[in-house]
Amino acid sequence: MRKLHTYLERLIRDVERKASEMGEELLEAFLKAKRIYHQKIKNTHKFLSWHAPEVECISKGKPHKPYEFGCKVSVISTVNPSKGGHFVLQSAALHDNPYDGHTLKEAINQYVKDTGIKPKRIYVDKRYRGHAPSLKLNLFKSGQKRLAPQIKKELKRRSAIEPLIGHLKNDRHLGRNYLKSRLGCRINHNPSFLMEEIEISFESYAILPFELLA
Repeated sequence: MRKLHTYLERLIRDVERKASEMGEELLEAFLKAKRIYHQKIKNTHKFLSWHAPEVECISKGKPHKPYEFGCKVSVISTVNPSKGGHFVLQSAALHDNPYDGHTLKEAINQYVKDTGIKPKRIYVDKRYRGHAPSLKLNLFKSGQKRLAPQIKKELKRRSAIEPLIGHLKNDRHLGRNYLKSRLGCRINHNPSFLMEEIEISFESYAILPFELLA
């Protein structure tokens, strides 16, 4: 690693010395190289991928997969399955690797906005400690004790969302979108954002013929 670091330093110095005027592509590559050279181990927003600078390192805490690279996604589903299976009620891409507990209120607000229904009970895992106080009365975390039998039964169904997320990523092509950096992830996992973009595009197409006639 030290050798590579030295090679990169020499390359940066050579480019600075020889390329007095840089084109757009060369300047972009040069700035990326400088950012990689100057970043430290304890930096929070590291540059991890040359071709996908938006990628973040997410700690999973699992022995077989301690880290994943991409962006966090919040998924809301029904507790009890219907005849057709579980429905995904809301999903959102969360950039900059936020703490899970700080994302809950925004996700619930977006769900209420999309469906018009306020949830009676919310079941989450232990990572959602430190959530918004306004959700305290109808929020239940896995491992919680002294609960009513109905709530205890529904809380056991919380883990059903794990295979659902796996099916979304592998079978429904909702993994990473490699086309448009952060915007691609938002298009994949924010249905309301995608519908807004579609509405804007339809409006622009509706205006276009009148402009041509004029």
